[in-house]
Amino acid sequence: MTGFTKTLWRMRLAFVAVLLACTMTSAVAAGKVHKLAIQVDANDAAIMNLALNNAANVSSYYDGQGDSVQIEIVAYGPGLHMLRDDTSPVKERLKSFKAGMPNVTFSACNVTKTGMEKTEGHPIAIVSEARLVPSGAVRLIELQESGYSYLKP
Repeated sequence: MTGFTKTLWRMRLAFVAVLLACTMTSAVAAGKVHKLAIQVDANDAAIMNLALNNAANVSSYYDGQGDSVQIEIVAYGPGLHMLRDDTSPVKERLKSFKAGMPNVTFSACNVTKTGMEKTEGHPIAIVSEARLVPSGAVRLIELQESGYSYLKP
C-alpha cells in the first residue's frame, strides 16, 4: 500500500468512528432517564388526584418519546392522608398505579405518621403501595440533590 492509500484508509476509518460516536450519542440521548419528585402536603383529594394525573401524564409523555422516567410522590404533613390506609381518598387509584406504572413510587413521611399516631392515640397503617421514609421533607431534598426535578401540584 502506498502512503496515499494508507492515509485514505485512515481518513475513512476516522470518518466511520465519528459517525458511530454520533449515532451512539443520539441513541443515548433518545434513551435518557428523567427523574421527577412530586410533593403532596395537603389533605385535599383534588390535589392528590392532580399529583397522580401529573405522574401519569409525565410517564406517558416520556414513554412516547422513547425515554424512561422515574417518579416519586412524597406525602407528608396533611398530605399523608393520601397514603393512609384508613383515610386515603385515592386508595383505589394507588393500587392501579402500582400495577400499571412500576416507575412510580410512593413515599410516606414517618415523622408525620408518628405525630398523627400520637395525636389520634392509635397506630396508623400506610397503604401497601407506599413505603415509609424517615422524613418527607428530607426525602425531597435527597431526591433533588440526586438530580430529580421537583413538582408541587
